[in-house]
Amino acid sequence: MTAPFSIRSRYTMFTRDQMRWIRRQFPALSVSLSELSQGAQQSSPCQINVQEPAIFMDGPGGTQVPSGVMEAMNRTLRTTNANAHGAFITSQILDLAILDARQAAADLLGCERQEIVFGANMTTLSFALSRALGRWLHPGDEVMVTQLDHDANIAPWQALQEQGILVRQVQIQPRDCTLDLEDFRAKLNSCTRLVAFGAASNVVGTINPMAQIIDLAHEVGAWVFLDAVHYIPHRLLDVQVLDCDFLVCSAYKFFGPHLGILFGKRQLLETITPYKVRPAPNTVPERWETGTQNFEGITGLHAAIQYLQRLGVRLGATGGDRRTLLNAAFAGIEAHEQALCEALIEGLQRIPGLQIYGICDHHRLHQRTPTISLRIPGHTPAELAQALGNRGVFSWHGDFYAQNLADRLGVAHDGGFLRIGLVHYNTLSEVQRMLNALSEIVAHPQLFVSSGGLTLDTPTDPLP
Repeated sequence: MTAPFSIRSRYTMFTRDQMRWIRRQFPALSVSLSELSQGAQQSSPCQINVQEPAIFMDGPGGTQVPSGVMEAMNRTLRTTNANAHGAFITSQILDLAILDARQAAADLLGCERQEIVFGANMTTLSFALSRALGRWLHPGDEVMVTQLDHDANIAPWQALQEQGILVRQVQIQPRDCTLDLEDFRAKLNSCTRLVAFGAASNVVGTINPMAQIIDLAHEVGAWVFLDAVHYIPHRLLDVQVLDCDFLVCSAYKFFGPHLGILFGKRQLLETITPYKVRPAPNTVPERWETGTQNFEGITGLHAAIQYLQRLGVRLGATGGDRRTLLNAAFAGIEAHEQALCEALIEGLQRIPGLQIYGICDHHRLHQRTPTISLRIPGHTPAELAQALGNRGVFSWHGDFYAQNLADRLGVAHDGGFLRIGLVHYNTLSEVQRMLNALSEIVAHPQLFVSSGGLTLDTPTDPLP
C-alpha cells in the first residue's frame, strides 16, 4: 500500500463543533455503506465492500438534503396537500407557505419577491424564457454564449437560430479554463441582444468575472442571462448589485429538492409575454409559472434556505435579517471550502501523471469553486469513478453536459473527466481518504479491476 496522504490548509475551516452540527443536519452523511449496498439492486455493478461511511463528493450533480427539508416536504404532503388559491384552509395555508418561500428565495438572491419564478428545473425555465424572448428578437440579432457553459445555457439560445438569430461562442483559455475576455470583447457588438453565461463552471469550477461581463454587455444594450446553478451552493450573490437581467438556479444543487428558480427584473417579466394557458394569471410572477407547481418542493426550498440561516447563527451571526444570516453562512462556507480545495489540489498534484483542468494556483482559489475535474493516463474516468465508488467515495465521470468545453479540451470522445466535487459538509479527513483511495487505485489498478473493490485499512475521522 502507498503511504497515506498528510494534508493541511492555510485557510480557516469550520471548528469540530461546527462541523458536527453541520453533518448532523444531513441524514445521508451517517448512512453506512452496508445499508446502501443492501438497498442496491442485485444487478448493480457497484460492489461496495468497505466498512466505512460513504463520502459524498458528487455535490455538483446534486447535494445531500438536511432533515429540515425532508420534514417540510413531508409536512406539506401530510397537512396541506391542496392546490393553490382555494377558499378553504389547507389551500390558504399553502398560499402563505408559497409566499414565504418566494420571499426566502428573493432574500437569497437579493431581489423582490415578485421577481422570483418557480419551475420544474433550470433547463425547463431556460427554454421557456428563450422561447418568449424569441418574440422580441429579429433575424440578424445576436446572442452570446460561452465555451464553459452547461448545455442548458447553450441549447435554448441555439434554438433561436431557426429564427435567423446568430449565436456566437466565447472561447476559453485552455491553460486555466478561464474565459477569454479579449475574445468576448471582439465578438460583442451593437447587434448583440443577449449575453448568456455561467457564474461558475460545473466542470472546472472557474468563477467568471460576472460584474465585468455584465457591464460590457449592458454597454451595447444587451440583456444578461446568468446561470448560477453551480455558483449558489458556494457563494452568495446579489442580483441588484450585479445588475443582471435574468438568473437561474436549482434548489437541489444547494441542499434543497428538485426545483428550478428564475429571477427576472420585474419590468422585464411584466413586459415580455410568456407562453401560457389563457386562464392563468397575467400578473408577475405567476404568469411565468406554467401549470400546477411542485408545492412540496417549494416548501422544501424554503427549508433549505432556513438551514443556511441557522448555519449563519451557528457561525456567530446575531440579530439582523435573513440576508445578514446568509452572509455569515456563506462567509464560513467559502473559507471552509477553500481550505478543502487547497488540500485537494495539493494532494492530487502528488499523484504521478494526474492532470487537473482549471485553476490550480493556491493564490487564485477565490476564482474557483472546490469542483475539480481531472484525468489520469492509462485510466478512463469511468474506471476511476467505479473504483472510487467501490471504496465508498462517490464522484462523477463524463462531460456533465458541458459538451463544448469537453470538445475544446480534447476529451469529448475519450470519456470526459473524473469530477471530484466538494461542498461545505465535506471534511478534510474525507479529502484525505479520497486521495489515499485514488493513489492506491492508480498504483495497483489490477486490484480494483479484478476484485470489484478494495478494503481501506486507514481509519476515518468524520471531522476535520
